[in-house]
Amino acid sequence: MTGRQFIELLDAQVGNEFDAHQQYIALAVWYDSQDLPQLARYFYRQAVEERNHAMMIVRYMLDRDLTVTIRAGGPVRTEFADVTEPIALAVQQENTVTSQIEALFRAARDDGDALGEQFLLWFLKEQVAEVASMSTLLTIARRAKDNLFDLENYVARETIGDAGESTDAPEAAGGAL
Repeated sequence: MTGRQFIELLDAQVGNEFDAHQQYIALAVWYDSQDLPQLARYFYRQAVEERNHAMMIVRYMLDRDLTVTIRAGGPVRTEFADVTEPIALAVQQENTVTSQIEALFRAARDDGDALGEQFLLWFLKEQVAEVASMSTLLTIARRAKDNLFDLENYVARETIGDAGESTDAPEAAGGAL
């Protein structure tokens, strides 16, 4: 059984994931323009990950014979006062996505959609890791203050964002990048 509320939220989540993808590209480009290649690389990878999440939902919807709507993206922030602002925005974005995934899970449960609940378990686990990773990066950036060399070294040294998707990740439509 697939309920109407769950389907509507799931379809909207495709757009939310693409919005996150676009915002992460904007953060990466901003860091690139500031000659901070490690932070730029990190956010370019994050952008690909968000794209893959959208395409995982698309694959799931196609497999369940649900209509998929690819909508135009929302506004993207491109200007920042300092290096911590983009990371703070990313933390906020990850918290928002977590709330969206939790709402999806509740809708699947309320609609009696056990397959939808099972599909979303991976995303819930992923969001715990995403929020933790981004929050740690923000803490490190705030501690580094104007010592951007230390911040860049941290990003290069640590494995944040390097692991790619886990082996139990849902399949992405068209394949993961």
